[in-house]
Amino acid sequence: MSIWKQPVTIGQGLPTAPNTLGAFLGLTITEVGEDFLRGTLPVDHRTVQPYGRLHGGASCVLAEELGSVASWLCTPPNAGMPVGLDINANHIRAATGGLVTGTARPIHIGRATQVWEIRIVDDSDRLVCISRLTVAMTGNAAGK
Repeated sequence: MSIWKQPVTIGQGLPTAPNTLGAFLGLTITEVGEDFLRGTLPVDHRTVQPYGRLHGGASCVLAEELGSVASWLCTPPNAGMPVGLDINANHIRAATGGLVTGTARPIHIGRATQVWEIRIVDDSDRLVCISRLTVAMTGNAAGK
């Protein structure tokens, strides 16, 4: 059973909002599953640190984008807006090219907060980063 409360087509991706950091970095939301959201980020001149490895901040951008969009999709219409409260990222392995793929899955979906785990892997499906995003529900959702 799908966890999504907003209209979304399972299996297809979602457009990245134009004129945002994610769009500038080439982030693409590629797949919506019953209980996960998946997206990719290129490892290129926009996303690497001076030594040619994926910048830890770029991993955090991918994690926060996926977790935030997933959180919004879990929020009923007119029930408030999720905003990032805390992000944690453990960088496990360097990525030096290709694409990294992040998958966001819920750990907790509550009325006032949500917690998401985002696993980021390289083209060989090796773990690059594991992240946890906590979002707070603002507006109507937290006040009910």
